[in-house]
Amino acid sequence: MKLSFLFFGNTPDEKWQLCNQMGIQYAIGKLAPEITGKLPPWDLEALKAAKAIYQANGFQLIGLEGDQFDMNRIKFGLPGRDEDIDLYKKMLVNMGQLGINLLCYNFMAGIGWYRTETNLSERGGAFVSGFDTTIANQQPLTEYGIVSEETIWNNYQYFIQQVIPVAEQAGVKMALHPDDPPVSPLRGIGRIFINADGIRKALALTNSPSHGLTFCQGTYTTMGEDVPALIEEFKDRIHFVHIRDVVGTPNHFRETFHDNGPTDMVALFKAYKAIGFKGPIRSDHVPTMAGESNQQHGYAMKGNLFGIGYMKGIMEALEMEIE
Repeated sequence: MKLSFLFFGNTPDEKWQLCNQMGIQYAIGKLAPEITGKLPPWDLEALKAAKAIYQANGFQLIGLEGDQFDMNRIKFGLPGRDEDIDLYKKMLVNMGQLGINLLCYNFMAGIGWYRTETNLSERGGAFVSGFDTTIANQQPLTEYGIVSEETIWNNYQYFIQQVIPVAEQAGVKMALHPDDPPVSPLRGIGRIFINADGIRKALALTNSPSHGLTFCQGTYTTMGEDVPALIEEFKDRIHFVHIRDVVGTPNHFRETFHDNGPTDMVALFKAYKAIGFKGPIRSDHVPTMAGESNQQHGYAMKGNLFGIGYMKGIMEALEMEIE
């Protein structure tokens, strides 16, 4: 497996040095303009410059994650979506040209991964995030009002039909991330990837090798799905793996440390080994630990130091190849 780290932007800081010290050599980037101050990756020179910065700091940029520019016109089917899809296609072509062969994307319209609480107390006073449907239902609708699941699905299908042929030609693997939290609707907006059946429906759209999954095992755990069985079922479509753990149900859950939830992590790593997964894997949604700001909840560094070390320990004990 390729031990990776998600970097927000392309400005080296302490996280970059710590990743070097942990032996991580693969970078997953979010290069949206609000983070980098540059053009999105549909601009070849901007993407080329970002890749060079990673390389100069000891990392190979192998993938992008999240919305790299505003996707709302695409996800809601608004006027201008075809122009935005054309930019998306340019991004895919640029990625292929530069050897950046993974794109972790989602189709959470209007609201990305979402929590109603961000300062729940965890082990030793660490902070974690959580979700409560009761609280969410008391919050106002977004500016988009009521949007049906059918509308979101139709827009997703249109999007996939447009971009997958380009991704395949460019040699880029698109990896669908499930909806987090896996509930629908959320503040009036339909969500379509809230269970394994929704994912199966998406995968049925095309057998292209570029049409696959980000297997975020924490989200599938939240769904209440049989995670080891899904690893086996989706084995040929898993392009990327996120490792975290949660406690609760789709309507009421909380994040936790990698070793402090219901998941048998050793069993899941055995499952990844059994299917021969060789792709990128990363720690995800970690607690905020002592001395850290909780401003960027889920992505503080000390929790990642713990999580990455924990993952490496399991992988070495199981004699799994770590790149």
